Amino acid sequence: MAILLDTHAFLWWSQNDSRLSSRAREAIVDSECFFSLASCWEVAIKVSLERLRFDRPVSQFFAEQLLAAGVSLIPIEFRHVMRVAQLPFHHRDPFDRLLIAQALEQDFSIVSSDRAFDAYGVKRIW
Repeated sequence: MAILLDTHAFLWWSQNDSRLSSRAREAIVDSECFFSLASCWEVAIKVSLERLRFDRPVSQFFAEQLLAAGVSLIPIEFRHVMRVAQLPFHHRDPFDRLLIAQALEQDFSIVSSDRAFDAYGVKRIW
C-alpha cells in the first residue's frame, strides 16, 4: 500500500509524538510512504512566520528526516493542481486540498487526523 503523509502526521512521526495514532504509526512502518512538496512548502511558511521551530535549519530537518524514515517526496504536478479545481469546498485549507487531490490522482491512502478528508472519498488512515 502507498500512503501520503499529511503534514502533521510526518512531523509527529519524525518527533515520535504520542499524538500520532498507533494505527497511523503501523501504516507508516508497513507501507511505501510519500510526502508532498506542498507539505514542505506549508512547513516553510510556518517556520518563516515563527509558528513552527526546529533545532536546525528546516532544509536540514527535511533532508535528515525524509531519509531516516524512508519517505519519498512527491512533486506538485499539473494534474494535481487541476484535480483541486474539481474538488468541492468541504475543506478550505489550500495545502490540504492539494494533498487530497494528490491522494486521489495517485491512488494513495492518506495518513491524517483530519476528518474533513473523509468527505472526498480518499481512504484516510488514523
